Amino acid sequence: MATEPRADTLSESAAEESTHDEAADLTNKSVIKATVILSELGRHKQGITVTELAQAVKITRPTAFRLLLSLEQTGFVDRVDNRYMLGWEMARLGRLADPYAGAVARIQPVLDEYARKLNETVSFAMVRGDLAYDVIAEAAATRYLNVSLYVGETYPMHASATGKLLLAQLSDNRLAEALPEKLERYTPNTITSRKALLQELQKIREQGYAVIDNELEEGLFVVAVPVHDLAGSVVGVFTINGPVQRLKSDQLPDTLDQLQQGARDISKALGFV
Repeated sequence: MATEPRADTLSESAAEESTHDEAADLTNKSVIKATVILSELGRHKQGITVTELAQAVKITRPTAFRLLLSLEQTGFVDRVDNRYMLGWEMARLGRLADPYAGAVARIQPVLDEYARKLNETVSFAMVRGDLAYDVIAEAAATRYLNVSLYVGETYPMHASATGKLLLAQLSDNRLAEALPEKLERYTPNTITSRKALLQELQKIREQGYAVIDNELEEGLFVVAVPVHDLAGSVVGVFTINGPVQRLKSDQLPDTLDQLQQGARDISKALGFV
């Protein structure tokens, strides 16, 4: 026999919906746009013009100029010869902040959820430069045999899924500067030819994800997908890590779909959706 929903349950649900609607109403779109601008400026140490910035973050030039002027007056942005860059106030506040504590608190529940769903180890790396990243959080599966990473560690760019995904974001000129002719070998399957790696990076650009298959450690298979901010830039990388015999299977397409949904959930948790 069906039962009526309890009144207190209905009231709690209504309260949650009301709180969500109120939060949406209180959101200041100009503040959100300003934070997107600051994030983009962080990628241009030599500065960027207002026109280039507006195109990069997909807002109008007048809006970008107005926000930049406000940020410049408060010290968050500096301007030199009509090129804008992060200001002294950003540097001062940056020294006071824990770079990852807030992000980890937001994304750890997402990682825990996907570790349970996929029954493998998952991890998240925060991008801190075109050739640098930090693994800041992970969640382990319940399997007896699983992969354990070390939060805070970094791995070789050409022999890690996260590294290859970030390399794929770079221009050919930047790659030519960054890559040596001969790359270090970690296993018999490590890509050590720059030409072969460039071909791999083009494949990653086309498919939207990166894989390592016995390239860093024998028996290790990793899939990495990007996490984007509001401007569409890659701010982090979500990975699943496990033994080749489990992950490299007929279930891989479904695993990839779930991983990409997880990346969207992380983006949402970080406030980018």
